[in-house]
Amino acid sequence: MRQSQIRFHVELDDENLPDKIFWDATDVQAEGRMETKAINVSVWDNKTKETLRIDLWTKDMQIDEMKRFFVDTIGGMAETLRSATNDEFMASEMENLCELLVQHLKNEYEKQQK
Repeated sequence: MRQSQIRFHVELDDENLPDKIFWDATDVQAEGRMETKAINVSVWDNKTKETLRIDLWTKDMQIDEMKRFFVDTIGGMAETLRSATNDEFMASEMENLCELLVQHLKNEYEKQQK
């Protein structure tokens, strides 16, 4: 049986806040750890029938980056939901939410530029 691993390495500051986050995976072409500013991992607990989550971000991640990260995550989840379940309604509603959020981010950016 073939196996694959994904690893996260988190460096914490003196207050136990993530200072740096690195990840690597056995199936990635790049060598060594790659740095990132945020991760969110969801795991389905079959016994309790609920989702367990790990959400981490570094203290230097900008607010606009965090918002974009969440919009991208929701969009990716919509694609996965569509391919895994063929539930066009749920996938489309998630994509509609992404469009609404993108417009919100554009409006925020325009206000900041004035």
